[in-house]
Amino acid sequence: MLKIAVLVSGGGTNLQAIIDSIARGDITDTKIAAVVSNNPGAYALKRAEEAGLTTKCISPRSFESRELFNQALTDYLVKSGADLIVLAGFMVVVPAQLISAFKNRIINIHPSLIPSFCGKGYYGLHVHEAALKRGVKVSGATVHFVDEGTDTGPIIMQKPVEVLPDDTPQILQRRIMEQAEWKIMPRVIDLIAHDRVHIKDGKVYISQEGD
Repeated sequence: MLKIAVLVSGGGTNLQAIIDSIARGDITDTKIAAVVSNNPGAYALKRAEEAGLTTKCISPRSFESRELFNQALTDYLVKSGADLIVLAGFMVVVPAQLISAFKNRIINIHPSLIPSFCGKGYYGLHVHEAALKRGVKVSGATVHFVDEGTDTGPIIMQKPVEVLPDDTPQILQRRIMEQAEWKIMPRVIDLIAHDRVHIKDGKVYISQEGD
């Protein structure tokens, strides 16, 4: 049984996709051990509570320094017993000690096809604004492992989404969530739960079922 901790900051649509996928049986052999937010007002926490999940708010504002916050977040996640950390719209820089404690066991969803429109400053609607400004015809979403860089970890899975002429950043954001994010994040979690995701020479390989 894979135990995951989901880290959130806002509405929690990707969290909901994971909850629903477990309920439908699209994700198997997996349990959400905890949902953690840096934002006490995050609607994601309400989603988690309604699903009967353990929730925790750990806000940087509650600590005298970022170092103390980083340590508290890491300590809580270690004590939660989580095997995998899932960043689902978590708007906080992941501390180095957390990356070290969960090496190759932290995944993130990014709303573009990395390496396009990623890195520092590319989050939320900013990603889609940049894509539309550049005039790309295809965007999408990427699930990747988290390392010490920003959106630089090994790519696990990507899904393209068509960009339409009349798109606004909000419309494109919604289409990418519906057609890509809510599909590939649950799929990746299920693959990891069944030990089918492997890293070799900095690249991700997905083994066939039964290999």
